Amino acid sequence: MSKESELHPYRTHNCGELRKESIGEIVRLSGWVHRIRDHGNLLFVDLRDNFGFTQLVVEADSTNFESVNSLKPESVITVTGVAEKRSSDTINTNILTGEIEVRIQNITIDSVADVLPFPVSGNHELPEELRLKYRFLDLRREALSKNIKLRSNIISSIRNRMVNQGFQEFQTPILTASSPEGARDYLVPSRIHTGKFYALPQAPQIFKQLIMVSGFDKYFQIAPCFRDEDARADRSPGEFYQLDVEMSFCTQEDVFQNLEPVLSGVFEEFSEGKAVTSSPFPQITYKDSMLKYGSDKPDLRNPIIIYDVSDEFRDSNFGIFAKIVAAGGVVRAIPAVGSANNPRSFFDKLNDWAREEGFGGLGYIMFNDDEGKGPIARNLESERSTAIRDQLGLTNGDSVFFVANLDEVLASKFAGQVRNRVCDELGLLTKDSYEFCWIVDYPMYEKNVETGEVEFSHNPFSMPQGGMEALINKDPLDILAYQFDIVCNGVELSSGAIRNHRPEIMYKAFEIAGYGKEVVEEKFSSLLNAFKFGAPPHGGSAPGIDRIVMLLAGEPNIREVILFPMNQQAEDLMMGAPAEISKERYRELHLKHIPTKKEKTIK
Repeated sequence: MSKESELHPYRTHNCGELRKESIGEIVRLSGWVHRIRDHGNLLFVDLRDNFGFTQLVVEADSTNFESVNSLKPESVITVTGVAEKRSSDTINTNILTGEIEVRIQNITIDSVADVLPFPVSGNHELPEELRLKYRFLDLRREALSKNIKLRSNIISSIRNRMVNQGFQEFQTPILTASSPEGARDYLVPSRIHTGKFYALPQAPQIFKQLIMVSGFDKYFQIAPCFRDEDARADRSPGEFYQLDVEMSFCTQEDVFQNLEPVLSGVFEEFSEGKAVTSSPFPQITYKDSMLKYGSDKPDLRNPIIIYDVSDEFRDSNFGIFAKIVAAGGVVRAIPAVGSANNPRSFFDKLNDWAREEGFGGLGYIMFNDDEGKGPIARNLESERSTAIRDQLGLTNGDSVFFVANLDEVLASKFAGQVRNRVCDELGLLTKDSYEFCWIVDYPMYEKNVETGEVEFSHNPFSMPQGGMEALINKDPLDILAYQFDIVCNGVELSSGAIRNHRPEIMYKAFEIAGYGKEVVEEKFSSLLNAFKFGAPPHGGSAPGIDRIVMLLAGEPNIREVILFPMNQQAEDLMMGAPAEISKERYRELHLKHIPTKKEKTIK
């Protein structure tokens, strides 16, 4: 047994480490006072650190009783004592140290905590602003602490898996030049270059392509990215992290084959037994995804498939839909298996919801006794109803809902919303699984609905399928690109592409979208100049780290998996950012503050 004088000044063990094998030892522990329980002649203290909990005990006749009794929650203490066996009726099977307790012999108060703005122990619902202001306290709470540790472990696993796949990790610059990525840049004024600004990278896109041009073969980075855009539940304002990946001499399939083992492996490792799509992941064309799921981010846990039934309503007696189809519109059918015997209120509820969403309603047919019933079936020829039933594979007891619109895109997107709503109402979503898929064959161009002009639909730097020949000979709206997304449970983790590494093809691709050669050279000179000195075919992707952790933690809000997040207004309530700067700093940076109308009014 060690003597007290030989012990480490703070701890011989952490608070999650002691077991029954340590009974009888003199031990020293340090941590936070999580909870104190007064049992009259005994005080019990739950001591907490990063690793777990240990129960401390002190008796009323001990010289340490008053010191322990006066402790405030979250004060930091160091205790020395003997590890003892708990009685059989007090063993706590919920914690790893539940068979022992430490009888306090000496106590040192390292730090006294003030009155807390909220309790750290327990599972209390708290206002988000309060949690963000005192994030360091919030992080002591068990659920959030667990999420952040999970994040660290996930990133470590990803990093190891990427290295094992033959990738090398490089760091790209944080202070760089502004580039048109689609969102606003965060700008940093230069002190020594008057009137000029650096930009924080929205993504390392150009740099990682330059890494390939520099002769490296497989690059990755857990990369910070900065975008001045509004917050969402699955998007943090200001900054986020992504697994940035690029490969040389690769095809689209090569990218898939390198990323799938990493993603499926990480999800299998941290899914706690939930099913994970095995490699190879399903590949769904953009066109099929929009038709069958009404989204290019389909949640494949939902078994419902959408069908095009426009032809069944063409020249039919159901005049509303017949007119829409005759005018070039479409009709989509969303099956609702097993719902035909639901009460009328089920159908009315969905119809009312559709109107609240800005649509005219939601028509339906119920199939019972080998015939269709409902408002549409009353006007639609029976053979057409039967043809729809057969096409969708429905039987007696099933129903089908319909969406019709002159605009195919609007029809598809609303059908996707209906698909999700019906799935929720019928409880069809597969539980405890992670369903991956690739969305491929995105259109290179689309037509702007307001101007009628052709513009890039996804990523202007992607290689068009068919290369220069396709750009010259095809209708731009028929050209597909080597662009792809990786989706899990309806969440887009990443976009990716095989890059356009040929300057002449890049000039032509931008020309079709209305950009002259001089504009391309002005905006993308660094990339173009590099391509002119020999560029390998290359491609990559960048799955979002925050979204991966959010899925694996089962959290609906991305701020629950970020150490120190901003609020939805892009404010750091704990650090007080953004903050005003002094007049001296304005002068040093050659800036002038022009007050807004609101500021002028306040003054």
